[in-house]
Amino acid sequence: MNINADYKERVVLNHHDLPWIVSPESGVERRMFDRIGDEIAKATSIVRYLPGSHFPLHTHELGEEILVLDGILSDEAGDYPAGTYIMNPPGSAHAPFSESGCTLFVKLRHLGADQVHREVIDTRNAEWFQGMVAGLQVMPLMRQGSGSTLVRWAPQTYFNPHQHFGGEEIYVVDGVFEDEHGRYPTGSWIRSPHMSKHQPFSKEGCTIFVKTGHLVEA
Repeated sequence: MNINADYKERVVLNHHDLPWIVSPESGVERRMFDRIGDEIAKATSIVRYLPGSHFPLHTHELGEEILVLDGILSDEAGDYPAGTYIMNPPGSAHAPFSESGCTLFVKLRHLGADQVHREVIDTRNAEWFQGMVAGLQVMPLMRQGSGSTLVRWAPQTYFNPHQHFGGEEIYVVDGVFEDEHGRYPTGSWIRSPHMSKHQPFSKEGCTIFVKTGHLVEA
């Protein structure tokens, strides 16, 4: 199964416009942004666990990143409420479940040798740092290798025009993100290819998950 598998193409989707696709495990459903492969796939998705649902123990050969959007995700290592970021490195294994239900932003099979240690960050309590312009704050997430970052935009914040070597991927966690190409409300996913350019801003304010430099090769 290939969905938006050409990394040279710019893609803009909002997960609220996509259908829920059932997974092999009862009560676990997905909205797929991009995918290369079948059940074992390099993929970016919104994943929903209905209350009481679970996945059996499985190994992530090429790693996994999770941002808990709402509810509580759990596994044998603990409970992860909304706002938790999890990086499970290549070769790690777990058996996730949710007693009350949850919704996740998930990236699968895209990590490498730089990612060795599991990382868990409660973004509700972690430190924000001043960004490159006034009104912009950043929170580093994955600290190993080419990392992911949360970026918080105060209302009426404007950034400089810039170009992305290796591309850029954005998920709008809340608020409205914008650039000269369009307006992206909560739930939007934007994948911009290698050497793409834009001048982003936010009139209303927003929080976005950002990953850069990982789209040179499909």
